[in-house]
Amino acid sequence: MPDRKPDVAVVPCASYDPALCRAALEALIEKAGGLDWVRPGMRIGVKANLVAAMGPDAAATTHPALVKALVDIIKERGASPVVGDSPGGLYNAVFLNRVYAASGMNGAGVPLNHDYSTREIELPEAKLCKSATVTGWLLDCDGIINFAKLKSHGMMGLSAAAKNLFGSIPGTMKPEYHFRFPNPADFADMLVDLDEFWKPRLHLVDAVAAMEGNGPTAGSPKAVGCLLAGENPHRIDLLCAKLIGLEPGTVPTLRAAQARGLCPETPEELSIDGPWQDFVTEGFEIITERNGLQFQALMGGGKTGERFSRFAGRLIAARPTVEKALCVGCRKCEQICPAKAITMKNKRPSVDRKACIRCFCCQEFCPKGAMKVKRPPLARLLEK
Repeated sequence: MPDRKPDVAVVPCASYDPALCRAALEALIEKAGGLDWVRPGMRIGVKANLVAAMGPDAAATTHPALVKALVDIIKERGASPVVGDSPGGLYNAVFLNRVYAASGMNGAGVPLNHDYSTREIELPEAKLCKSATVTGWLLDCDGIINFAKLKSHGMMGLSAAAKNLFGSIPGTMKPEYHFRFPNPADFADMLVDLDEFWKPRLHLVDAVAAMEGNGPTAGSPKAVGCLLAGENPHRIDLLCAKLIGLEPGTVPTLRAAQARGLCPETPEELSIDGPWQDFVTEGFEIITERNGLQFQALMGGGKTGERFSRFAGRLIAARPTVEKALCVGCRKCEQICPAKAITMKNKRPSVDRKACIRCFCCQEFCPKGAMKVKRPPLARLLEK
């Protein structure tokens, strides 16, 4: 075991073959510092990414072969693991069992959470989110392992270790948090507040097959071929961004973590154990966030520059747009929109651009992938 734990450990894992997953996960955990903290009799919560009732091959959820390997490793140390999440939707047995079945978790034979209680917590040290309603099962764990999935994300740009803890908010309450924190920077600070409250003992990221494009649910699988681990979710995410070609400054959670001194500015400042350069993935389709701040200097800074920056940001901001050929008029987007910015017209969603807070809940939870993150022509022109 290394004398000093690396910021990020990386191991290759070319497929979800069970034997390969077990060997890769063992090597990864050893690189990251081991599991000596796991004691017999402990209850260990495995917070997977189970964002929707989607099969493992869709690359939207943590793969069951990896979760099964982790569960077996925990059991061999005499502890009792429990696997869970709270995706967007009703936080009850009927809804969660459908997600467990579709994601392959039922078939993997892992112990799944069936405690659907919620509790109120206080976060006195938080920057923005001073109180929250969270899933009770995580509070009853002696330790938490956060097992995320590497994906593009409509609002945050990147979904990996830091974003995964949003699954501690009950599904039906997620739109409320989007409405409380509609600005991406504030939403990111809320996520960092949650990360700092839960403080998982270990963060793991499934990047064997990531999701590119219209993530986190309607994108396409993209082979990356590795697993990542560490004790700091933001440092893992900084390397994840590098692997898929995202500039750290375009990821709000990284900016928020850097402002608090939780993460360095560049991947080059990380200590990394493993051949990470082998997994830099060319041509990964990402969603670029632009907020207009780059225009502030054109107006000499100050209040005038700030106003111009906000105006420019609105002009170039990505926005949800319906692809009519895919839409079936199910009204899920209308029902889940926290800002009530979507109404149905001729059985198709119509988005009120002034009311839209660009949380992309409609895009994330559209069952047909009909809501797409689109960038205006001006934004695309400025990228050239």
